[in-house]
Amino acid sequence: MAELQTTGVPAIEVRKLCKSFGDNEVLKGIDFHVDQGEVVCVIGPSGSGKSTLLRCVNRLEEPTSGTIIVEGVDITDEDTDLDKVRTRIGMVFQQFNLFPHLTVLRNLTLAQIRAKKRGKAEAEEIARRNLDKVGLADKVDAFPAQLSGGQQQRVAIARALSMDPDMMLFDEPTSALDPELVGDVLDVMKQLARDGMTMMVVTHEMGFAREVGDRVVFMDGGIVVEQGKPDDVLGNPQHERTQSFLSKVL
Repeated sequence: MAELQTTGVPAIEVRKLCKSFGDNEVLKGIDFHVDQGEVVCVIGPSGSGKSTLLRCVNRLEEPTSGTIIVEGVDITDEDTDLDKVRTRIGMVFQQFNLFPHLTVLRNLTLAQIRAKKRGKAEAEEIARRNLDKVGLADKVDAFPAQLSGGQQQRVAIARALSMDPDMMLFDEPTSALDPELVGDVLDVMKQLARDGMTMMVVTHEMGFAREVGDRVVFMDGGIVVEQGKPDDVLGNPQHERTQSFLSKVL
C-alpha cells in the first residue's frame, strides 16, 4: 500500500474544468475534489461527462480549459512531468486493456520493469502478491483469452496495484461484465476501500456507491448537479434531475 501524503492536500482537485469535442461541450466548468483516503462515486446518465471527467484527471483527455491538481501538482501545467504523476494514479477501464499476447504475470510485470525500473524477480514477487489479493494467484501463466471477463478485470486491478499507486480511478469497471461476474470485481474494490485506497469510481452500481462511497456525485449535462453522502444523494435526492435519474435505476 502506497503511503498517503498527510499534508491535508486533496488527492484530486478540479477547478472550472471544461472539455469540448468540436462544438460539443461535454464538461461545463466542473469543480470537484477527492480527499486523501476518500471513495467518491460518480453517477449519472450516459453522456453526462462522467468518463470524460475521469479521463481528464489522468490527462488521457486534454482539458479545453481549467485546472487539475493531483496531490498538490498542477497537471495542466505544460512543465509538469505527466509520466511521473501518472505513476501515482492507477487506472482501470471498462474493457480491461490487457495485452492479449502476454501471460497474466507478464501483463503485471511489464510496466513495473519499464516505468518503475524494477528487476524481474522483484516485479514478479509484487505481481504474485497482487494476484493473490484479487483471488487469482493460480492464473499467473494464463493468457487473457483463457479468463472470464470478471477475472480479466481483476487482473487489470492487480496490474494497477502493482505500480503502488496513491489513488485508483475506475471507469465503469463492471459495465462490460455479465451480471454474475460483477460481484467478484466489486468485492475486490470494497477491500481496496477498506484498506484506505483513495478511489474515484464512475459507476452504474448504485449498491456499491451506497455501501462503499464516502460521497456520491451526480452529473448530468456536463455539470455536477448534486453531491453528498450516499444516503442523502441516493436516499433523499434534492434536485429534480437526480430524482428522475434514480427513479429509473433504483
